Amino acid sequence: MKKQQWHLWQKSSTLMWGFSGVGLALICGLVFLWNLGSVGLVDETEPLFAEAARQMTVTGNWITPYFNQETRFDKPPLVYWLMAVGYQVLGVNEWAVRLPSAIAAIVLTIACFLTLRSFGVLPGNYPSKSQPFWLSALIGAALAAFNLETLVWARQGVSDMLLNGCMGTGLLCFFWGYAASEKSPQLPHFIPHKGYLLFYILTAFAVLTKGPVGIVLPGLILLTFLLYTNQLKAVIQEMKVLLGSLIFLAIALPWFILVTLANGQEYIDSFFGYHNVERFTQVVNGHSAPWYFYFLVVLIGFLPWSVYLPISIHRLQFWNRSFWVEKSRSNQLGLFAFFWFANIFIFFSISVTKLPSYVLPLMPAAALLVALFWSELLTSKRSANKGLSWSIIVNIVLLIVTATFCFYSPRLISSDPAIVNLPGLVSQSNLPEIGGIIWLVTALIIAVILINKFPKFWILSVNLMGFIAFFIFVLNPAIFLLDDARQFPLRQLSLQIPQVQQPNEEILMIGFKKPSIVFYSQRPVQYFDTRNFLKPYNEPIDYLKDSVVNSSNSLNALVISRPKDLSKIGLKPQDYQVLNHQGSYLLIRIDKRMILNRVLNLYPS
Repeated sequence: MKKQQWHLWQKSSTLMWGFSGVGLALICGLVFLWNLGSVGLVDETEPLFAEAARQMTVTGNWITPYFNQETRFDKPPLVYWLMAVGYQVLGVNEWAVRLPSAIAAIVLTIACFLTLRSFGVLPGNYPSKSQPFWLSALIGAALAAFNLETLVWARQGVSDMLLNGCMGTGLLCFFWGYAASEKSPQLPHFIPHKGYLLFYILTAFAVLTKGPVGIVLPGLILLTFLLYTNQLKAVIQEMKVLLGSLIFLAIALPWFILVTLANGQEYIDSFFGYHNVERFTQVVNGHSAPWYFYFLVVLIGFLPWSVYLPISIHRLQFWNRSFWVEKSRSNQLGLFAFFWFANIFIFFSISVTKLPSYVLPLMPAAALLVALFWSELLTSKRSANKGLSWSIIVNIVLLIVTATFCFYSPRLISSDPAIVNLPGLVSQSNLPEIGGIIWLVTALIIAVILINKFPKFWILSVNLMGFIAFFIFVLNPAIFLLDDARQFPLRQLSLQIPQVQQPNEEILMIGFKKPSIVFYSQRPVQYFDTRNFLKPYNEPIDYLKDSVVNSSNSLNALVISRPKDLSKIGLKPQDYQVLNHQGSYLLIRIDKRMILNRVLNLYPS
């Protein structure tokens, strides 16, 4: 699209609002809502959240989260509360579990759009400061939604996207207050701008979603940004920090007090000690990674837009402090996005425990940075430098590498104990070939655009079309494929349990832990690793002995396991009754004394 045509078209505010509304609806509907609840919950993490929320509706205890009759102090309760409300409205199903994440992503995408529409310009590039920056807004909304990190976590019933939505929208609200307070009439001395008020509220929600990180990260971002721009003292006065702190504490603090009163030191040690301090200072659950881990996560998770992050950041000239200090606040969105991105990236790079989801909150900032760069490139009179050509070349190379990976993925995928012949299943689906063709064609079209010096707008468009095609024709079918192979067998067995369970009959899972069984059966499950049976004094044997002695329990148990796991503890097919066989799993009924006898004969203590 030519620059002159774009400027003429966007003069019609009504037309642009209509076009943007349709565009946002299509983006959010496709990425965040399409088939959201059409597949089952994914082990291992998602069912933990879903069942903890369900327990709140069953027990009426909205303070202490429980999973499988044990307290679950991993996360604060906001995500559980929202899921529980969803159960009341939609029923206990996957839609209700995932809808909080999807809504958080939708709100954040719209917030990115609205912020870029008002402030989406690098200083000095537009003749009219009052002109809405529609192109920045549309590009930013598309980039904020169409990236792998956001797409994955917005469709999972866990707390990560809710944290991202609360924190990211809160930071954008802060910037609205920051920009408006520079020129707006002075409000009553005790009332901050509504953008600041929303920041306090949303940050409190972020803390109720994932704990101290919900205030630590925004605090670091604002502190470094305001110190850099010499605005710290002025903004502290504008924000009415005392009132804001009271609002924040009134929302975030009561639950922490109530859960501590209910559970005491156990909660403090588990949540603050293990799930916060230890995750930052030590490796938890084996989640270690090298120092460059998040470079790879951002490169892949924000592909193909990540190739334009270096030039987008360089274009800011963030090292030129005097340049930015002199600019009006409304022109500092790019700098604000840079501090947002850098603080989160550095914070979690320092953290010893590393997971790909940890840097999800920097994805909106990355979208803002790249959107600002591209909108400047497409609408301003400044010419692009050689860095853009190199970025486009890297774009092409990475797409070719991605296409190659797709073609060879069946050979690279390792086997999954929960799926019979996973590499063969992937190969037979033809999805690797479809994905490879999509990215190869995308790379070739971009190469043609570069060589023939077509308008650079088409590079952005082709990347976006390639990503959308990959999502529709590869990722979405892959989700159903993996659900059928990995989760469907367990889900079927779990749903059968209430139909066949006899009075006082316990449910055991031997060999591995799959929390989805608890959610779908709506029954407590005892999990045992086969390795624990091999120890002279072990939990499984002690538990079974106590269970046999306990007259309130049935001597029989329902067991979900695999034949090879049953054979490891000495059980033979004639020792149990097979009730159902799905995929790799068996649902059996067995006398618990038989398990004891077989194990003790194999491994006498």
